[in-house]
Amino acid sequence: MKKRIGLLYGGKSAEHEVSLTTASAFSKALDFDKYEVYPIYITQEGEWRKGTPLAGPVSSIEELQIEGEAERKNDISSFLPNGQEPALDVIIPLLHGPNGEDGTVQGLLEVMNLPYVGNGVLASSAGMDKVVMKQLFEQAGLHQTPYVYFLRRDWKNSQDLWLDKVEQELTWPVFVKPANLGSSVGISKAESREELIAAVEEALKFDRKIVIEQGVVGREIEVGVLGNDEPECSVAGEIKPLKAFYDYQAKYKDGNTAMIIPAELPEAVYAELVDSAKKAFKILDCTGLVRADFFVTDAHEIIINEVNTLPGFTPYSMFPLLWQHTGLEYPDLIEKLIALAIERFEEKQLLQFKMD
Repeated sequence: MKKRIGLLYGGKSAEHEVSLTTASAFSKALDFDKYEVYPIYITQEGEWRKGTPLAGPVSSIEELQIEGEAERKNDISSFLPNGQEPALDVIIPLLHGPNGEDGTVQGLLEVMNLPYVGNGVLASSAGMDKVVMKQLFEQAGLHQTPYVYFLRRDWKNSQDLWLDKVEQELTWPVFVKPANLGSSVGISKAESREELIAAVEEALKFDRKIVIEQGVVGREIEVGVLGNDEPECSVAGEIKPLKAFYDYQAKYKDGNTAMIIPAELPEAVYAELVDSAKKAFKILDCTGLVRADFFVTDAHEIIINEVNTLPGFTPYSMFPLLWQHTGLEYPDLIEKLIALAIERFEEKQLLQFKMD
């Protein structure tokens, strides 16, 4: 009997379009002889729309944008056994950004007691908030770039104080980021106080918490991590943006980057990258998958930038390419992720919820 898979995508997020692209690519790698694939589309307004099973891979993202009225706004009953059809066997969340990658949907699936691919509530929420992530990395002893963070209210009430703090503690250039967003949305580079003000105002469109990081001169190196309690790492890959930095446009629109896989690194440097990637994975209590992003300086100093708890599976995405070069083809990677989800779910079922 075919396993019933739910592809959960879209979402009330600035990364809605990225999620659709990921879902389209994912559909092309699923084995439709093994799986009955249900599209579950969340509109940008937050409505959930469960479609009929896909006949095969989709040819465009428009096919994934299920039209018409939602069955019921935000109704989750169709995921559960209802006498007419059994529950879905595994949910594959492909939601990037807030309201999907940040632990909210993961919490919903936990309450529903459904197996799902990828990281749980804690890892997803901590991995989404760059400030919390950095604080945990400090606990793990991971080397990272200096940073300053503040809230919208802090900025509105004491803008000059925070501008002074940035200039005192960091050196130009700096990168200004919304704390709770990915895919380089809302990120700007600033090389002066004037540019910093504009960059903060841009980032505040997307989040109430802002993190400002000191720029690093180094190669951008990424490592894929796969597993539950015993994670394994892929080969390393290098991102070479053909513009100022690896922004949203370069990632998802024009492919304006070069990816070098495997990255040319001394064996000792790669070994340290693997060790750091696993430390990051474990300190966040990750499960399933993570892409760990680093800077490597000319002196071979390793600086962790961040981890992505739900890396993209678009045609330009590094994560599946890293595993392909490690020997795990795209369809096999998805099989592995589904197996890890079921393994984690079955382990949770061993927990006792009643007192003796």
